[in-house]
Amino acid sequence: MWLPIAFLIIGISLGLLTDIRVPDEYANYLSIAVLAAFDTLLGGIRAQMEKKFNDLVFITGFFFNVLLAAFLAFLGVQLGVDLYLAAVFAFGVRLFQNIAIIRRHLIDQKMITRKMKKNTSN
Repeated sequence: MWLPIAFLIIGISLGLLTDIRVPDEYANYLSIAVLAAFDTLLGGIRAQMEKKFNDLVFITGFFFNVLLAAFLAFLGVQLGVDLYLAAVFAFGVRLFQNIAIIRRHLIDQKMITRKMKKNTSN
């Protein structure tokens, strides 16, 4: 569970502590890469909650998703097609699915905890 959170903290810290400006022509690449990174981060949190987390899968998935998304954006620019929108849609859908699964898992855990407290107090 610590690895996805560590990457999130490192990324936010680097973003806040540096004064790096991204040129406008790279905005599509960056937006896709950020979506891919968040998708991987939430997928890692989900896998940890399901007791299926694997460091190697997380790290390779992170870099593969970011590189694939950037490549799709690049290919779309070369072809003159807004191909990056397909990646935005795909990562957006996965992002919301992971958030929903994490939310359900947390609610289920809270309900189990409440039932256990209720049963032990009786």
